[in-house]
Amino acid sequence: MTLSLSDPSWYPIASSEDLPFRHVYQGQLLGRELAVWRADDGNVNVWENRCLHRGVRLSIGINEGAELKCQYHGWRYANRSAGCTYIPAHPADAPARRIENRTYPVVEAYGLIWSAANDDKPFTPFPGAETGDWFALRPMPVNATPEAVLAGLAGLAPDDQPAQTLPGLAIRLGDTLYFVQPVDAGRSVIRGLLPGQPADTIVTLRHINETLTKLRDRLERAAARQPAPTPLQPVFERVSADLATMPDIAIPRGATMPVVVKRKWASADGVIGFELADRDNRHLPTFQPGAHIDVHLPNGLIRQYSITNGPGDLLSYVIGVKQESASSGGSKVLVETVREGDVLAISEPRNNFPLRRDATRTVLIAGGIGITPLLSMARFLDKSALPYELHYFTRADEQIAFRSELGALHGKVVLHTGLPRPQIADSIASALGTWSLAQHVYVCGPAAMLETVRSTAAAQHWPEEAIHFEYFKNDKTIDDSSSFEIELARSAMTLHVPAGKTILEVMREAGLTVPSSCEQGACGTCLTTVMEGEVDHQDVYLNDSEKASNSCMMTCVSRAKSERLVLDI
Repeated sequence: MTLSLSDPSWYPIASSEDLPFRHVYQGQLLGRELAVWRADDGNVNVWENRCLHRGVRLSIGINEGAELKCQYHGWRYANRSAGCTYIPAHPADAPARRIENRTYPVVEAYGLIWSAANDDKPFTPFPGAETGDWFALRPMPVNATPEAVLAGLAGLAPDDQPAQTLPGLAIRLGDTLYFVQPVDAGRSVIRGLLPGQPADTIVTLRHINETLTKLRDRLERAAARQPAPTPLQPVFERVSADLATMPDIAIPRGATMPVVVKRKWASADGVIGFELADRDNRHLPTFQPGAHIDVHLPNGLIRQYSITNGPGDLLSYVIGVKQESASSGGSKVLVETVREGDVLAISEPRNNFPLRRDATRTVLIAGGIGITPLLSMARFLDKSALPYELHYFTRADEQIAFRSELGALHGKVVLHTGLPRPQIADSIASALGTWSLAQHVYVCGPAAMLETVRSTAAAQHWPEEAIHFEYFKNDKTIDDSSSFEIELARSAMTLHVPAGKTILEVMREAGLTVPSSCEQGACGTCLTTVMEGEVDHQDVYLNDSEKASNSCMMTCVSRAKSERLVLDI
């Protein structure tokens, strides 16, 4: 048998006992080093054993239960997808979803962890696997070729009970099964299974260990007299300098993926929860705390909803939808017509509200349905044992959404219900306190609450860069009475924007494909660089400093104060 880097066969690379709570195990297969770890939800991950930043081994990283953290520069990767969720050198930015480590297929069965070099073949149990309650033996490393080790194991069989060769590098000696893990061309690991717990475990294990030790010594002496085989040389994709810093990798606009409504329930009075899962039970794309998805509704509308999940929770997305009698058709359609089992189209997650994880103190302030992105943030901070406090304001106790999920948090969670407006302001001021270095506040909820938090924080000397906010909608009255010209620098076009039309509409009429989502100036999708001219900002996405810089604008609602704007489009 000639070993190949593309060998599709499944081999055991570890035992279940090698993956205790929050541990990372270094496995090896076909010349590759593997980082093997079990998340708190029980899922076993097998990844290429290197951080994408500097190539440091992830097997010496920190298993945080739902993310694996590299110990060198602290990059974090999500359970299941291996997608990067945090880059400490850029704490205020959400990494692009395309930053993903290489993963390998994995199955946990019979007390062993099995993997393969690719997905070309499904995992097939060995003959007779279903008949035993298997007991995994201690592994025995051998510096010899896998073929020599398999032949050596066959030689242990008595003359009247010949060994039974099984598919792959496996063999049956009586009731005992042995598997040869091909570490490299000249290195192997013997792994074995007994059909049940031995009556005297210590005696049995000692006998098997002595037998395998003698075999190992004999095989290694024979291997030392032979020319060393050429090692397998896996090819590692080089990490670009851009990727190692902060890449600008855009998520495709307009691309959607189908999901099924797995569950629909009343999370609170006036809030309906939806669990959206892949139709084939595969994991969904990586997201970071604060991210949202576009949901394409049956009536043709597109609405944005924040993901409430914690880190590495990728088998489904959970969103909360507010029941609104005055809805323009978005939440009304979801609440009244979409049922469990229905299929919806959603976008990949995008994040305009990223969470910094380098703060000495993080304050999360939610109002009503604004709890959704902040619940995700609290869950991420909780798993990483980082300090935070969550203040949740609702009009009544029965309007507290995701109550059980809030109860599972270990940080400081304060529920403020039924407070009059003056008392809400006092509670916000108390929650904020006096700012000190590396403190950050995140707020999401009704526009009035956001304005209260922002003004209170400013009065208590919080710098603008420490105040992070997300509006669900723009309640401002848009003044579209002006007319002006826009010059599109990269498209070499000059267009007239008349009163009553937005820049976005005029560009589309001219045949340009430009990204947008909410078209209310709240989500940040249509953010565009301004090269010349004075902007009339009418959005709720940019903060005051960003608006004052006059360097960018939202083309869906903002206009020009000057006669002409030059845009980087």
